[in-house]
Amino acid sequence: MLNFNGELLVGKNLQLSCQNRGFKYGDALFETIKSTKSKLIFWEDHYFRLMSSMRILRMKIPMAFTLEYLEHEILKTISTHHEVPFYRIRLSVFRKDGGFYTPISNEVDFLIEVSELNYQTKSTYSVDVYKDFYNYSGLLSTIKTTNRMLNTLASIYAKENGLDNCVLINENKGVVEVANGNIFILTGNIVKTPAITEGCIRGIIRKKVIEIIKKNPEYMIEETNISHFEIQKADEVFITNAIIGIQPVTDYKKKTFGTSFSEKIEKSLQVLEITTA
Repeated sequence: MLNFNGELLVGKNLQLSCQNRGFKYGDALFETIKSTKSKLIFWEDHYFRLMSSMRILRMKIPMAFTLEYLEHEILKTISTHHEVPFYRIRLSVFRKDGGFYTPISNEVDFLIEVSELNYQTKSTYSVDVYKDFYNYSGLLSTIKTTNRMLNTLASIYAKENGLDNCVLINENKGVVEVANGNIFILTGNIVKTPAITEGCIRGIIRKKVIEIIKKNPEYMIEETNISHFEIQKADEVFITNAIIGIQPVTDYKKKTFGTSFSEKIEKSLQVLEITTA
């Protein structure tokens, strides 16, 4: 079942107009959320990121769009599905139909999709740099819009070259993120992740991992600019997103990485999911 503006629908009964602005112009936002049957993991963080992004994109936030209302609508949608340990939720918000580049209205519609989550962390995971196009730095790149063409092309490149993922770089050749998440590198006791000003998504798990590392006196965390050459010199590399949590990278070009640090962070993150879900 899907949830369109609060109405539960069988997928085949959902009708979106050819004037849908998400389809025509990528004029839409989305949040991907991990959930159990009754709890949305890190829901407040997802909600406030969505509200911030809607304001930046000049979308009119409905009075009904409270934390509690959207949580209720998501859980209502989940309740129509068979019970499994975890679900993958996609909450999309798009400006109402009409207009060309200039919309007729800044009011919005929303769509909630639910699917079973079966992802398992891979024991081997290879990445390389995608250089065909840049992920330009700037505020717009940090927002989860539905304009994901660069991510799509990088993912196709990875598949064609036997990789699991690709590192995206910006116009300054600095590391931004990977095709489906944020990236961290560990060298000695210093953990680095690209700063938001490099153009990376304001990842929810990125935020949680930074919080975890800051509480560990043995390590230092730096949000900074990173050259892709630094990846090859790192001791460990891992990627993060709301669905996979933490995925260690084991191979980059001819370099093989350890995974002990990222495994420790993953355990701390799992505890955080349980206590805050």
